[in-house]
Amino acid sequence: MTLQAPRSRQRMRTGIALGLVGAAVLFGVSGCAAWRLAQARELAQRSEPFSQFPAVPSMRLLIVGDSTAVGTGASSPQASLAGLIARDHPQWLIDNRGQDGALFADVVRQLAIDEHYDMVLVLAGGNDVIRMRDRDAMRADIDRMASAAAARAPVVLLMPSGNVGNAPFFFPPVSWLMTSRSRALHDFVALSAARSGFVYVDLFRERSTDPFVADRSLNASDGLHPSDAGYRNWWAELQRQAALARQPAKAEVPRPMNHSSKGDVNEHTGYRRIA
Repeated sequence: MTLQAPRSRQRMRTGIALGLVGAAVLFGVSGCAAWRLAQARELAQRSEPFSQFPAVPSMRLLIVGDSTAVGTGASSPQASLAGLIARDHPQWLIDNRGQDGALFADVVRQLAIDEHYDMVLVLAGGNDVIRMRDRDAMRADIDRMASAAAARAPVVLLMPSGNVGNAPFFFPPVSWLMTSRSRALHDFVALSAARSGFVYVDLFRERSTDPFVADRSLNASDGLHPSDAGYRNWWAELQRQAALARQPAKAEVPRPMNHSSKGDVNEHTGYRRIA
């Protein structure tokens, strides 16, 4: 049976509004921008997070995060990432507390619950990029989120949004800024995952290798969120990088990838220090 996790509709509408206002300031006031913003607003307003609560679950999964955790852009909750996980794992309990417009700071609050799970999947980061969150504050929020997630489950998967600068929603020079900020976000998340022993699922791609650029059908009509096909792409990446089928056994943490274009390489992690 599929149930919807409780959430405040007012908080959701506020988060959507803030995110879209931030995008509007960056994106400009062209007719194309207005149409994209209207599409994003419509998709967010009709999105619902997919959850399921079987009577005797074989695994307990908590999903937290932003609109990508909710599944905004998918044609139905079943076509979202959470829905695809449920399709392949019908005996898993999936408690989805994602919320449109959420920042990493909001994810910390989503994790402020008493329940314990076998695994936590965190889908967030895009709003921190788009809404121009201060990088030091963003890094601190990611670390606070990591601490909160570790208290909820022994296995934590961090899956930040891909390269936001590649989204059709943005055009140069704003897209270049979004790519730079996305690169920094992934470095912060990867470093936090390495320190905490979490699994980092890497969706960041440069434009020349990004499947969402090569195949525009992976993008939803707003040019910002994944479509049904986009979420299927994410599901394939989640399975490939996190070996999700082998959970809840402790996952092997993949060797970190470096996305930073400058800074000193840390000989222990393989990452570059973010300035």
